[in-house]
Amino acid sequence: MPVESLLASLFSFQYSFWLLAAIALMAVLYSSVGHGGASGYLAAMALWGLAPEEMRPAALSMNIVVTSWLLYRFQPYKLMPYKLFWPLVIVSTPAAFIGGLWEIDAFSYHLLVGLLMALAALRMIVSSRPVETVTLPPQWLLLTVGILLGFSAGMTGIGGGVFLSPILLICGWCTVRQSAAVAAGFILLNSIAGLAGYMTSGQSWPLGSGWLMLAALGGCLLGAEIASHRGAPITLRKLLAGVLIIAAGKMILTAF
Repeated sequence: MPVESLLASLFSFQYSFWLLAAIALMAVLYSSVGHGGASGYLAAMALWGLAPEEMRPAALSMNIVVTSWLLYRFQPYKLMPYKLFWPLVIVSTPAAFIGGLWEIDAFSYHLLVGLLMALAALRMIVSSRPVETVTLPPQWLLLTVGILLGFSAGMTGIGGGVFLSPILLICGWCTVRQSAAVAAGFILLNSIAGLAGYMTSGQSWPLGSGWLMLAALGGCLLGAEIASHRGAPITLRKLLAGVLIIAAGKMILTAF
């Protein structure tokens, strides 16, 4: 495809200003806790009546844009705990592929994921104290969590950050800001794998998705500042709970 045609496809303006504003707002909220924001983007696009074939590749693309910037922004602060990160993602990526092969009925899917998010949010609100002592878990436990979360991410179609972040903080495996870096890397790799599979299958690319990615990037520029060093740990923990509540409400309402 010629460069001119590709650019025209990416930036054909067919979305409303309010949808772009909603995407940017979701990017601010989710990126402030190290998440790509796929569940928020999907909710916004669904409200504006976009077709599923438009939503899926657009959400994955926005995930990649946002988490790539987050990881770049985190570098000067050395937030990534690599001994925690690599065991998780090495096993989660193939597990996510396997999870994507499984089928689950729509009602059970939305209800199950929504309830899991709500329980995680409640736990975060009840225990709002920042992590004081960080303890790295044994390798077998990290690998087990990586496999389970990767499989869940593939089966549910989301990056997996909404499941990973609460586990990291509740178990005391890293600090709040470190959890944002780990979640960003985890989501990035899963999203790249998902989008690669989508493109390999030869499915159509949504027109105008470039504007959505720009809106997500714009919101992420602010969210990354909050996540990297400006937000207090307790504030970030409450923001994470808020993200989980929003995502849980969206999932449960969709079930009914």
